[in-house]
Formats: sequence, structure tokens, C-alpha cells
Amino acid sequence: MRIDFNDLLGAFSDALDCVERDTLGATSNHSKRVAYISTLIGKEMGFCDRQLIDLAACALLHDNALTQYLHTEFLAGRDILADKTLFDPKPHCIMGEENLKNIPINYFEDGILKYHHENADGSGPFGKRTAETPLFAQIVHLADSIDVAWPFSEMDNERLETLRSFVKNNIDVLYARDCAEAFLSAYSSKEHQAVREKNMDEILGNSLPKAVREYSAEEIKKFATLFAKIIDYKSNFTMHHSIGIAEKAEKMAKFYGYSNEMVAEMYFTGAVHDLGKLIISTDILEKPSKLTSAEYKNIKNHAYASYQILSKVNGLETITHWAALHHEKLNGNGYPFGKTADQLDFNDRLMACLDIYQALREKRPYKEPMTHEKALEILRDMANKGFIDSNIVEDIDKTLKDTA
Repeated sequence: MRIDFNDLLGAFSDALDCVERDTLGATSNHSKRVAYISTLIGKEMGFCDRQLIDLAACALLHDNALTQYLHTEFLAGRDILADKTLFDPKPHCIMGEENLKNIPINYFEDGILKYHHENADGSGPFGKRTAETPLFAQIVHLADSIDVAWPFSEMDNERLETLRSFVKNNIDVLYARDCAEAFLSAYSSKEHQAVREKNMDEILGNSLPKAVREYSAEEIKKFATLFAKIIDYKSNFTMHHSIGIAEKAEKMAKFYGYSNEMVAEMYFTGAVHDLGKLIISTDILEKPSKLTSAEYKNIKNHAYASYQILSKVNGLETITHWAALHHEKLNGNGYPFGKTADQLDFNDRLMACLDIYQALREKRPYKEPMTHEKALEILRDMANKGFIDSNIVEDIDKTLKDTA
């Protein structure tokens, strides 16, 4: 499968952006600014094209385990969303590093994400000094910390000079000397004005070498699994939803005799179909009672948000279609586009059926999980009413009967 790696990472960034705004109060496009500043530093330090692409990947994904960490803390009785003073930077750094190992990064080095909060003088969470941290970690740390502490969108040239003085004064304290000097040399008022005024997708895309290449089915599954982790840990009640649909889509694809590449694409579709749910408040996702009309309208926005994020990725056009249309109905009463039967292909219909089946089999705030038999009873009723494909419903019965 041929995909633009930079576009795919941008989609990850869009997803993480939603989480960071809700949890850490980060401003929009935080990860993309961190990536752009990091690549400016990398260019100043003479990095080759592949190093720049890999550095941008690490920067865009530096907080990839944030939802995973929040979920783990919640299960331990600590609600970080309610009390941000409980936030501990160590766990998400460790988890994020493990997740990063699933992404094809040529210049991967142990500690790149684990130590991205370390200060040059050893005063960071792990107590590591510059000489003990990878260069990528040093760069991402500088870019990340200044973007969090200094609101770039509100910063004029006078405040930029204050920032530059801050970085200069913290050489060998907060920041590695080589990285700080490269930043001071590369990040001028011209670059700052571009960051303030231009679309970050455009500015980051223009700053990076092209990275379109063929990915194996196994690599596609690894990308997909990381997406699913980010999405599913958003809510304590949907922590297995995306990966559950990915696994069932894979099983159904094999049942239909799809090629290995198509099987991987179906797995990917299942993993990313709810990407847009990251824009939805956790309070709505976990509400134990019936949603108000306004809340229901809000939650319906997630399907279109999935479409918006995924449609930016060159090479994911078909997957975007299958993923974004999983709430469409054959009678035209679904969302987000109100498609009718003649506008929905077989895999659109399959994903719609699997989404309903998976949701019925899961525990939610308002219900207990259903048995396979009860779920099929509801699916058949929906098929009889013209909502979903009856043939696929019967195939699900044959194929997933013994699946948890």
C-alpha cells in the first residue's frame, strides 16, 4: 500500500491535538509546531532528508501515549482531567516510546521519547543530562517546552526576542547547547511570522522532504494499532472498540477471500473509523443516561471529523471512504452525508454492520454487553427495516459467532 508518511503523521497529529487541548491545555497545532521547530533545528544542524523525516515523526508523536496514560491513571483512582496537579510526565514518555517502536523510523534510538522532557542539567523527570539523552530527544524537548510555555499565536516580535533571550539564558540548564544555538540561528522573525500566519499543515509539509513509499501489510497493521490505541483510550468505555472492529474486519475480510493487502486495509479501516471521536467531550462519551438532542448532534460530528482528518492522507482515499461512512444507512437516514444504498459499496456496508455489532457486544455506561445471539437479533431487525445489509448480517453470524 502506497502512503505519504508525512500525511499519515499529520493525521496522528490532528488526533493528538484534540487530546492535548482537552487534557494539558495545549493550543491548536501544538504537535505540528513542535515538528516544524524541530525540523528547523535539524536543518541547521545539517540533518539529511531521512533524518528530518524521522525527527518530524518523533516530534509529531511525542505525546502519542497521552490517552493511554490518562486511562491507566483513571483505573488506579487518579483522575488527571479533574486534577492536573496529579500529572506525572514519566509514564506517558515510557508508553510513548514503546508505541513508537511500531513505526518504521530509520534513526530510532532508545530514549527518543522516553527522555523528551529531560533538562540539560539533569533536573528533568528522569534526571538525565544532555550527554545521556539522544539528540532527537534534546531537540523535541526544546521545541515542545517553548511551544507549551510561550503562546506562539499571540507572540509579537518583541515577545519573540524575550523568548530568544530565555532560550539563550537557559543553555546548559534547560537546553542542550548545540540545539539551543541551532534554534537561535534558525528561528528568526521571518519563520515566526510564518508560524503565526500560515496553515501549519502547509508550512510543515513544505519544510519536509517527500516521503511517499510502499508499506507492507504488517507495517500498515502497526500504524493502525497505534491509531486505535490513541482513539480507544479516550474513553474508559470504548477502550477496545476500534481494535475490536479492526480484528473483526480483518476476520470478515479473510472470510470473503480478500487479498493480504485488502485484509490489512480493512484492519486499518476498523482501527481508524472513530478517529473523529477524539473531538468529542469525554463527558458525552461516558454519559450514563440518554443524550440530549444537542449532545447527540455533537457526537454525530465525529464521523465527519474522521473524514476530514483521514482525507488529508495521500494514499488513504479508499480507507477514508469506508471509515467515514460507518454510520450511513441504506435508506439514506444515516450520517454524516445521508448516503443511500446505491452510494454505499460493500465495504461501507460491512463497516456499518461491524460497528453496530461491536457496540452491542461491549459494556457501555448505559448498558451491559450483549450476547452474540441478542446482537444478531437486533441486527436482523435493523436489516428488516432497511437500515443495513441483511446478507452481511448473516455472514457476521457465521463468522463471528465464537468471537468475544
